[in-house]
Amino acid sequence: MNAKQTHKRQLHWRRTRFITGVLIFVWFATTFGTIYFARELSTFTVFGWPFSFYMAAQGLTLVYLLIVAVYVRRMRRLDQDLRSEAADAP
Repeated sequence: MNAKQTHKRQLHWRRTRFITGVLIFVWFATTFGTIYFARELSTFTVFGWPFSFYMAAQGLTLVYLLIVAVYVRRMRRLDQDLRSEAADAP
């Protein structure tokens, strides 16, 4: 493996770690924020339910699915970019 390929792999893993870190932060912030601010969030209603109850019952599940979808889509794009760059290299 030459230096250019090594650099591309390092860049790929740096981007992978960044995406993973951002999504873990979003996961932690939404989960912790919903629990910690439950009383304050109860003043809002969504479909007739307190917002904190809605987030705990359904909203966080939707957020988690969105996190997984973003991760899959972004990683697929990063992997395709790495493969295409590897194919272009001599």
